[in-house]
Amino acid sequence: MSDNNFTATTTVDATPQAAFAAINNVRGWWNETIEGATGAVGDSYHFEVPGAHRCTMTTTESIPGKRLVWHVTDAYISFIADTTEWEGTDVVFDLTERDGGTEIRFTHVGLRPADECYEVCANAWGGYITKSLYELITTGTGDPFRTDSTFDSELLEHGNTDLVKPRP
Repeated sequence: MSDNNFTATTTVDATPQAAFAAINNVRGWWNETIEGATGAVGDSYHFEVPGAHRCTMTTTESIPGKRLVWHVTDAYISFIADTTEWEGTDVVFDLTERDGGTEIRFTHVGLRPADECYEVCANAWGGYITKSLYELITTGTGDPFRTDSTFDSELLEHGNTDLVKPRP
């Protein structure tokens, strides 16, 4: 994987197996509205923030306690010129046991600093991985996109206030 891909790392006080199970609980840390299955190779689910972003994630690699890879298709991001910027990218979780805990290295392969959505997407991924997923694993409760959330509320939560459009 290239260093040009977005990467976030967090270490949790949990076994690799527990961390892996939490990552597969996508509704618990990323988006409550996900439709579809998330656990085994070939499983596919649909992610959407209405009016802003959608994609389909298909599990292409699943090694419990070690590695999980999702391939992105049907990608659409409304607030950038190339609305399909995520199309064909991969989301990778590598888990390594460290000092009685687990290091989770998240890499969005194909999300690069030169991409138009990089700053917004990096802020969001960073929050979901280092805050929401971390909290799901360590406390049992994550902070996913909720059924009553909006695009603007997500932008504000992840520090992207410059994209929130004033309401007339």
